[in-house]
Order: sequence, then structure tokens, then C-alpha cells
Amino acid sequence: MKVLMAGHGGPIRKDDEIFIEQLRSRFPDITFEAGGSNEEQLTQVVDAEVYHGWPQREVFLAAKNMKWLHVPGTGIDDGIFGTPELSDSDIIVTNCRGPHAPPMADHVMGMILTIAHRLREQWEDQQNHYWDTNKYNNLLGLNGKTIGILAAGDIGSQIAKRAHGFGMNVYAVDKHPDVVKERNNGNIPEGIDHLWNLNKLDEMLEISDWFVIAAPLTPETLGIIDSRRIGLMKNGAYFILISRGGIADEQAVIEALKSGKLAGAAIDSFVTEPLPTTSPFWDMENVIVSPHASALTPEMWEGRRKIFEENLRRYLTNEPFLYVCDKKAGF
Repeated sequence: MKVLMAGHGGPIRKDDEIFIEQLRSRFPDITFEAGGSNEEQLTQVVDAEVYHGWPQREVFLAAKNMKWLHVPGTGIDDGIFGTPELSDSDIIVTNCRGPHAPPMADHVMGMILTIAHRLREQWEDQQNHYWDTNKYNNLLGLNGKTIGILAAGDIGSQIAKRAHGFGMNVYAVDKHPDVVKERNNGNIPEGIDHLWNLNKLDEMLEISDWFVIAAPLTPETLGIIDSRRIGLMKNGAYFILISRGGIADEQAVIEALKSGKLAGAAIDSFVTEPLPTTSPFWDMENVIVSPHASALTPEMWEGRRKIFEENLRRYLTNEPFLYVCDKKAGF
């Protein structure tokens, strides 16, 4: 049996090479091949039974023996949107739920605190050896403020837990609130004060001082935060996007920031990445841009590797997989 260990559209990293060697040691009867460029993968994938990575459409179509596709991340939107043949196939798709959520939630709170306490300005003052206490006599408190979270899955639940610790009133909407409760032993996840169905998204936007997008990118969430919904938000509210670009209308966000409708924003994922140098987001003083890096901790990488290793063991022993994705739903 052959497993193709591919990167995201290119060669794998050094730490992945180390992981491959560990897999070869644990599973000596399996052939593990390190993925090359997309062009090289067209040949490599032909006889691969398992693919580890995000295959481009032409690579997926070149596969003749694939039975299982493991995405070494959480979002499967690249494969689903770019390869419609995948969702219609019998190939099982699994992902790595869990390890990404705590660092992404930490990142959200870091963004919120940076905005609320103007930490970027204070860092600039430090660099300039400039001291002015009165300059910061209007910092924003978080206690008692309302945070609204779109999607109460792993990321949203971790954000809620942290926001609750800062004394915030936490609301969340989710397409499947019953599933969220089921995964949490029948309870609303810790930190969420109110969990609503997606049909209350507009109502949540109207009451949120801070609004966080933590949803997967699916056909249903694509463009769900449009100009109309941004217009529902409080004047002076803050916008955080931590999961996937494309869920919010970026131009509508830019216009709301320019007009003062939104007081600020922090964004970790964009429709086009890398973010084009011509994007207005780069030069807006009330915006924090981070390069889709919120989850990238050693603990996350290790957690993802453990999930794949366990799922490979289960595959070989015909046990149920961890984290099987719904290809039609897109997550």
C-alpha cells in the first residue's frame, strides 16, 4: 500500500520529512512517498491508496487507486470547491479537528486586546521612547461587553471560553446547535451564555460589540456576511475574522471601516492569499492583518500528526475513522 504525503500545492517541509520517517518506522509494510510539486504529484498519485494533503483538482483526477483522503488541517473547502468530483466520489475524507482551536482562540483574544488597549500604539511609543499616560485615558474595557460568534464548533467554543473569562457576554449562532450540544454531553459549551440557531444571526449582529467569524467556508457560509448584515451591526462595533476568507464581503468591510460604521477589524484569513499589496487593509490604521498564521504552534502541528497516525492505524485495522467529513456540507 502506498501513502502519498503531500504538502499544500508544493514540496513538504522539513518537519514533515521527519514525520514521514517516524511513520516508516511504525508502519514498515507501507510505502510512504514524500509529495513533490503539483506536476510531480500527477505521477506520484496514480497508485496511491491514501493521500495526505490538499490535492489540486488535476492531481485528484490522476489518482486511480485513492480510497482515503486525509486533510492535515480543518478546512476542506479547497478540495470541495476546487474539485467537485471529490464530493461525488466514494473516497472518504477526514480532517484534523481540535488542535487548531486553542491557538486560534488565543489569537482572537490577542487581536481583541491589541485593539481594546491600543497595544500597537504603545509599542510604537516604546520604540520612539515616548511617554504620554494621558494619551491612553480612553482604553476599551471588555467586561460587560457583548461578543457574538458565528459558529460554535471547536474554534468558536474555545473563543467563548476565553471571552467569558474576560467578563464578556457571549452569544453564538450555529447551523446545528443540537450537534454542538451533543458533542458537549448535551450541554451548551462552557462560556457561551446564549446559543442560537443560524436564523438569529441578524439579531446577534445587532447586539454585538465584537463580532467574530469562526465558521468553516461552505457553499452556505460563502458571502453570508454581506453589506446588509454589516449594516445591522452597532455603530462602532469591531469585526474579527479568524476562520476563512470569503465568508464576509471584504469590500463591504472596507467601506464600513472607512465610514466609521466599524471602529476596527482584525483579519487572519482573506479571499486571496497572500493578501495583494494593493489591498486597502494593509494601510488602514484601525485594522490588524495577520498572515493566516493564528493556529501555527508546535502543539497544533503535533496534534495533527497524531490524528493522522491514529487514523492510519484505524484504516489498517478496519476501525471507524476519527473526524470523517461531510463532503456535501463541506466540513
